[in-house]
Amino acid sequence: MATSGIVVVGRNEGERLHRCLPSVRSADLPLVYVDSCSHDGSAAWARSIGVTVHELDGGKPLSAARARNEGFERLLADHPDLQFVQFVDGDCQLDPGWMAMGAERLLAQAELGIVCGRVRERDPQASIYNLLCNLEWQHEPGVVRSCGGNFMVRVAAFRAVGGFRADVMAAEDDELCLRLRRAGFTILSLDADMVVHDAAMMRFGQWWTRARRTGMAYAHGAALHGSSDDKHFLRNCRSAWLWGLGLPAVSLLLAPPTLGVSLLALSGYPALGLRIYQRGRRRGWSQHEAAVYALFTVMCKWPEVQGMVEYHYRTGWQKRETTLIEHKE
Repeated sequence: MATSGIVVVGRNEGERLHRCLPSVRSADLPLVYVDSCSHDGSAAWARSIGVTVHELDGGKPLSAARARNEGFERLLADHPDLQFVQFVDGDCQLDPGWMAMGAERLLAQAELGIVCGRVRERDPQASIYNLLCNLEWQHEPGVVRSCGGNFMVRVAAFRAVGGFRADVMAAEDDELCLRLRRAGFTILSLDADMVVHDAAMMRFGQWWTRARRTGMAYAHGAALHGSSDDKHFLRNCRSAWLWGLGLPAVSLLLAPPTLGVSLLALSGYPALGLRIYQRGRRRGWSQHEAAVYALFTVMCKWPEVQGMVEYHYRTGWQKRETTLIEHKE
């Protein structure tokens, strides 16, 4: 009897899904593919190769969190004895050896709620944006505070905290990990390959939209848990407000009365970039990698602020829920 099952979530992944599902099926474990109202034929194609498909109701807000929750429930309804569930995004390929390794570690350590492994970018040299993703995925193995959307979770732990919050449109994995830690569970990153990710991010506009979504995630996360001892995403929000809005606004507004002296404050940007660059070099990155990462980490403060403003305008002024933001074609 299988101890583990797999939930794949996707929306209009096209060829990426065509690589994902065969890699997952090779594990020969219970599998459900959750389709978020794709219009590229993903659901029909998955059924054609014999995969169980669960399609989300488009009448409700779409989110990766909601997709994973519904996929989890569908999988456990069909296979109620499963102990662990691996979540895989539809733009990823599962490493052949990961499922056995992850399950073995969860079986050995009862305090573990989640195990995850290395995420590698499929083609980091295709664009600087893919390269940025590849650098973002790099984490030291060991106990961590959070993980990305690809991970293996203990069924009992997932149920104990109520799964994902379906209304969290981005960084839903960070929010889940926070509640798991509060419940006494540990998140462990293993020194092993888990998935190969395909960002397929080739344009500046895609990067900007992704960073804007990150800003919305920071604002939402801080609104939910920022006042707790965890101070969830508070530092990220403060950094974005400072560098993305506060510093440039004050420098420019004070330029006339200070005869331009206030503009010297803008030298803080290259100083910030230098610190990030040096941090990257200490991590063993090449000069090119560290420089690209530093440049875009500084630049992302502006789209992050835009996303934060959008969140507060939508939820505060308009009294509406946030909606899914997609950066892929």
